[in-house]
Amino acid sequence: MKDEPQPPSSRRDLVFFVLAGVFITHALLGELLGGKLFAAWGWIMSIGVIPWPVVFVTTDLVNEYYGPRAVRRLTLLAIVLIVYTFGLLWLCMLVPAASISPVDDASFDRVFGQSMWIIVGSIVAFAISQLLDASVFVALRRLTKNRLLWLRAVGSTVISQLIDTFVINTIAFGLPGKISPGEVLELSVTNYGYKFLVALATLPVIYVGHGVLDRYFARDTD
Repeated sequence: MKDEPQPPSSRRDLVFFVLAGVFITHALLGELLGGKLFAAWGWIMSIGVIPWPVVFVTTDLVNEYYGPRAVRRLTLLAIVLIVYTFGLLWLCMLVPAASISPVDDASFDRVFGQSMWIIVGSIVAFAISQLLDASVFVALRRLTKNRLLWLRAVGSTVISQLIDTFVINTIAFGLPGKISPGEVLELSVTNYGYKFLVALATLPVIYVGHGVLDRYFARDTD
């Protein structure tokens, strides 16, 4: 049994480009949208949780067909692009808006000017969770001898997101004293509860994605 399946190169490259584009796009959206909070069933969460399930799905697909090394490289690329994006946004905030601009400086800064703690927290949490996700995914695949897709897909996500949730909330809100340690714990528990439910809900999507890719790669061998 091979740890890292190798589909035909031409289709393999095309699929990787698509998965990488989807992964990076939703990772960036999650960071850019994170400043807006919303209430759902008594939980207060960042609107950034909406695009993140797509990151979970693409991470598992990349890990399954291209291996943990590809996940690590893709994660590093995403981190570099996130840092670059926030650096470019910072430069844009330094440029004063024209008098006829429909978006004034205060509105632009309020939406895109996230605090340094939130930026640092999100990047650190993203890096740790993605690398942990890849490692747990591979370990579970080897342990189950490439069976029980649901176990490695859900197991890797729920473990990595547990770390992600507590790391980002501790760095972004706890360390600078914006909220108390008890509030950090409460926020982390409720946010992780949502992510756990999302991990279960996206499992059918993982199976559909595997089915589609298996049939797509098989065409080169017909």
